Amino acid sequence: MDNRGEVRDFLTTRRARITPNSVGLPAGTNRRVAGLRRSEVAALSGVSVEYYTRIERGAIAGASPEVLDAIARALRLDEAERAHLFDLAHAASPVARPPRRRASKGWSPHRSLQWALDAVTDGPAFVRNGRMDILAANPLARAFYRSAFDAQQQPNFARFTFLDERALEFYPD
Repeated sequence: MDNRGEVRDFLTTRRARITPNSVGLPAGTNRRVAGLRRSEVAALSGVSVEYYTRIERGAIAGASPEVLDAIARALRLDEAERAHLFDLAHAASPVARPPRRRASKGWSPHRSLQWALDAVTDGPAFVRNGRMDILAANPLARAFYRSAFDAQQQPNFARFTFLDERALEFYPD
């Protein structure tokens, strides 16, 4: 689908509504455009001026989700506008899909994962996420890291290590 005009209109109108002062750039005296220049959006997005100019002119097909997300952040798009930008990119090329956002509800382990952890009887076994939250653990891990499990509802290694006084006893060195 050829949606170059719609992409161009969308990005230029969003660029025009942001002032240089609002993003910490000097306004200057000789501005020919309302809002940010293409070079300023490119710098804020971390892409080259030529690449951003091509995207703004409608050649959005093939733009990676990371680049589109950086442009959305630079243009301070709200969630609906960000989704529209990704929809425009997807219409031009089915490759550009927005990164999936996780729901805010907590994660709970599947029964089979807990069974697998419980089957480990020779040592502590646990599953954690990138934020160092302990998501599931076997009984030996719960016993070994008892201080971390007692400290909060959702045990977290980083929070326990750096903020809990009991960590000094657990990690004597």
